[in-house]
Amino acid sequence: MAGVALAATFGGASAQGFPDRPITLIVPWAPGGTTDRHLRLLADIVGRELGQPMVVLNQPGASGTLAPGNMARNAKPDGYTLAQFPSAMLRLPHMQKTPWHPLDDFTFVIGLSGYTQAFAVRADSPYRTLDDYIDAARREPGKINYGSSGVGTTCHLLVAEIESNAQVRLNHVPFKGSAELMQALLGGHVMAQCDATAWDKVIGSGEVRLLATFGESRAKRWPAVPTAKELGYDVASSSPYGIVGPKGMDPAVTKKLHDAFRKAMSDPRHVELLEQVDQEPWYRSSEAYAAWARETFAREGALIQRLGLAAK
Repeated sequence: MAGVALAATFGGASAQGFPDRPITLIVPWAPGGTTDRHLRLLADIVGRELGQPMVVLNQPGASGTLAPGNMARNAKPDGYTLAQFPSAMLRLPHMQKTPWHPLDDFTFVIGLSGYTQAFAVRADSPYRTLDDYIDAARREPGKINYGSSGVGTTCHLLVAEIESNAQVRLNHVPFKGSAELMQALLGGHVMAQCDATAWDKVIGSGEVRLLATFGESRAKRWPAVPTAKELGYDVASSSPYGIVGPKGMDPAVTKKLHDAFRKAMSDPRHVELLEQVDQEPWYRSSEAYAAWARETFAREGALIQRLGLAAK
C-alpha cells in the first residue's frame, strides 16, 4: 500500500508541474493543407492555455503514418511529444507490415474533427460531373488518373470503393500532402483529385470545380455539389482524427492535455476556422477516442479485405 501511495504522490507531482517546457505537436502532412491550418491554430490556443508554447513540427510521409509511428517508437511518454492520428493509421497495418501497432503503441488524448472529402477537377476539365469522369474511365481503362494524399488514406479507399462499385479501373497517383496535390492538379499533372478541404480557397477563385463530396449529406458551404451517395456510389466518410501520444503516458498528464484541447475547441477562432473549411467538431474523450479506434480498426480491416488491398 505504501508503494502505491508513493507512486500516486510522485505521479500527481509530475502532472502538477506539467508542462514546464514547450510541447511538440507533430503534423504528419506538409505545411499549407487543411490539417496544418487546423492544428497550428489549436496549438496556439492550447499553448496559451497551458502556459507553454506548443510547437508544430511538419513531418509528412507514408500517407500521414510515418511521423506518428516514429513518435510511438522513439518519443518518451511524458506528454511533451504529441501527434495527429490520421485514419490511415488504422488502415495501413492491414495493407502492409508496420513496426508499430495502431492501438497498442499509443495513448489516445482527444478526438477533434473530421474532414469534408471531395472529388475535384480543374475548372477547364472536360469532366463536368463525376459520371463524366467515370464514363471516361470505362472508355480508357487505366488511363484516367486522380491524385490523393497517399496510399491508404480515406480518399484512396473512397475512390477504390467507387472503382469497385462502378467496375472501372483508375490510375491512382499518391502525393505527400494536400498542398503538393493541389499544385499537381492546377499544373495539369493529374486529371482529378480526391482530398479534404485544402481546395476551399481555389473553389472561390474559379480554378477548381467540385464534382462530388463524400459526406452523408451535402457540405454546408457547397450545397449545390451532390454527394457521391446521391449519385449512386454507396460511399461516405468524414475521416475523423485527433491527438495521440506514445503509450504509457501518465493519466493525469493525458487529462491535462485533453482538458486544454477540449477548452480550445470552444474558442471562437477555432469555431470560425472549422466553418471556413466545412469541418464539424468531433469531440471524443480519451476513453471514447480509444474505443472508436478499436472499432474502426476492425471495420477497416474488413473493408480492405473486400477491396483486395490486404497484405499478402
